[in-house]
Amino acid sequence: MSKELFENLSKLSTEQRNPRSMNLDSLSTEEILKLINSEDKLIPLAVEKEIPYIAQAVELVVDAFKNGGRLIYVGAGTSGRLGILDASECPPTFGSSPEMVVGVMAGGRDAVFRAKEGSEDRADDGEKAMIDMKVNNNDVVCGIAASRRTPYVVAAIKKAREFGAKTLYVTNTPRTEFNIEVDVAICPEVGPEVLAGSTRMKSGTAQKLVLNMITTTAMVRLGKIYENMMVDLQMNSQKLEERAKRVVMIVTGLDYEEAAKYLEQANGHVKTALVMILSGVGADEARQRLEHANGFVREALDNKGKEK
Repeated sequence: MSKELFENLSKLSTEQRNPRSMNLDSLSTEEILKLINSEDKLIPLAVEKEIPYIAQAVELVVDAFKNGGRLIYVGAGTSGRLGILDASECPPTFGSSPEMVVGVMAGGRDAVFRAKEGSEDRADDGEKAMIDMKVNNNDVVCGIAASRRTPYVVAAIKKAREFGAKTLYVTNTPRTEFNIEVDVAICPEVGPEVLAGSTRMKSGTAQKLVLNMITTTAMVRLGKIYENMMVDLQMNSQKLEERAKRVVMIVTGLDYEEAAKYLEQANGHVKTALVMILSGVGADEARQRLEHANGFVREALDNKGKEK
């Protein structure tokens, strides 16, 4: 089994040596940085080629959210941490429930802070994670693995499909080599790393870009954005309180004190404050408009929110 694994790893694009960095250990500090930077410039181009598949993934995620389902990221090592990072940033950015986007990774919570390399090989743990999460047919489960082959992730995806969940897979393996049954595979090919096999570099950056695109676009589609401003953020820190005031000021042209006053009347809800100000209505009317507009500020302002 170990020889078979060795041979499989040897064939992976993520494990190959980069011909452009063969002299990495003989370069100066600035030359190393320039080389890394030049390789990093390839990442957005690789992601761009996957936009049609990312779009398909977003549609599945939006449908899941509308039906009370979750987006569940599953990964190991760098990939697992990226899923947890994206999930943890959704509530303060979009005002979403912490249960809406969730990240799980091989090795559990401790592995977020200290590597537990052997945990990625435990397929049973991947299955158990899906059982413990009570995955169901309303959910979307997204596996993340640079090499595609991570046993923990592959097993989790298989179990999620058994439970009826839609499945995604973000990998840096070429699409022609991807052989796991999922609804949508996203395969940005970034080529060999500057440091052979160090997939925390280009591969990880590509994964981060893809995850950002999925959740941000899904939240836009759910009405959590007005124009290009975050209007569903939670005022649970001093920074976010001031950001909320700034959003209201920018959108409405009010000064600091007026923005603060309307936010107080709106119980800190930016959307409500915006509809109050821009439509000249009270807080209760603004809330009703937003409710009937399914939370979309633009529709509430167009009076569609008034339709009964």
